[in-house]
Amino acid sequence: MLTRQRHEMILELLKSRGSITVTEIKDILGISESTARRDITALDREGKLVKVFGGAVEAEQRQMVTALEYTVAQKEDLNREEKNRIAAYAASLITDDDFVYMDAGTTTSYMIDHLQTVRAAFVTNAVVHAQKLAARGLKVFLVGGELKGTTEAVIGNQAMQTLKNYHFTIGFFGANGVTRQSGCTTPDANEALVKQTAMKQCRKCYVLCDHSKFDQVSSVTFAPFFGTSFITDRKPSGYEECGNITAV
Repeated sequence: MLTRQRHEMILELLKSRGSITVTEIKDILGISESTARRDITALDREGKLVKVFGGAVEAEQRQMVTALEYTVAQKEDLNREEKNRIAAYAASLITDDDFVYMDAGTTTSYMIDHLQTVRAAFVTNAVVHAQKLAARGLKVFLVGGELKGTTEAVIGNQAMQTLKNYHFTIGFFGANGVTRQSGCTTPDANEALVKQTAMKQCRKCYVLCDHSKFDQVSSVTFAPFFGTSFITDRKPSGYEECGNITAV
């Protein structure tokens, strides 16, 4: 079956169902799972559907899907092994002389278990991160402001004003989605503004995201794709030539 024919059939299925899984595409079209995933990715890039975890939905549902945000507890066990690898590599970049910004998120949280430094100082907008860093005897400053329940991140104008007074040597950030076109995205506009503010204050900064975050788009962009350095567990299909992605 030609690629064009497969794509047309997938779009017809979506039109009648509204959503479809990779497994359903594989079974109905009689193709491999990897081919089904590649077809979904290609159609998503063309804007003909929206790629979601495990399948796709109609393009008209984009705003509904991209606004979805899981709680920290829900995300804790997602791709745990991959996140730990990313976190271990990211933690190895920190030296005793660094003044570090650590964004809220599960992957950045895993970094704390891998830290070798004893003298680096940290600033974070995550209450849990601050508690874990303090328990290790590290110097940590918690940004003040409004506490967001789902991500346990501190957001708002007070947080941004505080961050503008800091000058970080290195920073680490999380993202809900990453694409070439939309860059790094997150569901909450206020959280995006805090990320933007902190990134501007970093001499070097990295976005930590496992491979499942690529080709996903959330509601608000906080950083462009080009010019941003990424650390991931493996480069997804279509991103192999990107020099700004480090796979560990």
